[in-house]
Amino acid sequence: MDSQELARYIEATDSASKPWLLVQLRLKKLQEQRHQLSPDAYASTLADIHADLMNLGEWWLSIEDEVF
Repeated sequence: MDSQELARYIEATDSASKPWLLVQLRLKKLQEQRHQLSPDAYASTLADIHADLMNLGEWWLSIEDEVF
């Protein structure tokens, strides 16, 4: 699945409010652009995505049935 397909899936399933899917989309886009980026730019962007993922924390606790 490429970033276009993933974006269409997110839109079709009304999942823009699911932050883990948005992280996956960012990772997929980064993967597709890797050959265009310098190693430093790639590492910096990957670190930013990782930080955002880690900031999600445990927001899903007690609402697992609603969001997964």
